[in-house]
Amino acid sequence: MNNIPSRIGWVVLLGVLAAIPAAFGPYYTNLFVTFAIFAVFSVSLNLLLGYTGLFSFGHAMFFGAGGYGTALALKHISGLALLPAFGAGVLAAVVLALILCPVVVRVSGTAFAMLHLAFAQVMYVLALKLSGITGGEDGIGNFPIPPLTIPGLVSIPMKDSPENFYYFAIAILGLSLWLMWFFTKTPFGQIQLGIRENAKRVDYLGFKVPQTKAVIYVVSGAFAGVAGSLYGLFHNLVSADGSLGALVSFAPIINIMIGGIGSFLGPVLGTAIFQIIEELASRFTERVELVMGLILVLVIMYAPMGVLGVMKMLKQKWFADPAARNTLQKTP
Repeated sequence: MNNIPSRIGWVVLLGVLAAIPAAFGPYYTNLFVTFAIFAVFSVSLNLLLGYTGLFSFGHAMFFGAGGYGTALALKHISGLALLPAFGAGVLAAVVLALILCPVVVRVSGTAFAMLHLAFAQVMYVLALKLSGITGGEDGIGNFPIPPLTIPGLVSIPMKDSPENFYYFAIAILGLSLWLMWFFTKTPFGQIQLGIRENAKRVDYLGFKVPQTKAVIYVVSGAFAGVAGSLYGLFHNLVSADGSLGALVSFAPIINIMIGGIGSFLGPVLGTAIFQIIEELASRFTERVELVMGLILVLVIMYAPMGVLGVMKMLKQKWFADPAARNTLQKTP
């Protein structure tokens, strides 16, 4: 009986998601797809930042690896199906994470953040310089987007069919969010929190911290690759600035800060708030980045735990028992 409200909520959510294209039209449907992509991207970074305490300034390199991997596969492999092409992008992000993890898992704190900033800039410069492969500043565009094919059953067109792509993208992104949520609820996910709080104690308990970080790192990179691959397919374009630029790396950080660090839904909420403010600001000014920068400064100064942190504090203040409320009010 306790599961009935939860099941009803899931049915309502699925119904709302299914009705978005018909109810809101192409513009807002595309806006929602962009939100979902960056929500997954932000949650993938939060596996490192919020749950494991590893701050990365260069998470866009996995996002870009996913986009470039899919675009290059579709451009150079004739007749490649959609799911293998999508898998090629995710595999590219995983391979990049596997290459880097022997180095990065042995550092933490500022060194981890700066190392990723350096690696991300290297990837960005390579994407610009290797123009014969990546297209340079122009990127890779107008690559073929095959239909979603289930052999012997159905072939669903994706090219020039925004509604079909919407359902494909939302299914992949929804599954990705569920898998990341499930990952945090496993015993392995609890080790993440232990590493964040006290890595030496986790090592003393017998867990191999560098190897554990490596697994988390690869999982985080893989889901960033999922987001990057879908972003490239969505725009039919992958470029250095659009997939590997500094602003792409900072976007999930801003989303996590706005929504709340350490909470699974915080980055999703932060992405939604970011998207709404960005959409409203773009109607009145061209300096959208300035507006978002000011908002981030205000969040860091007055709500460092994000929106969910403020909500939790208010809940504790107003709905706690009188004795606990008096304790909170007396706490400096």
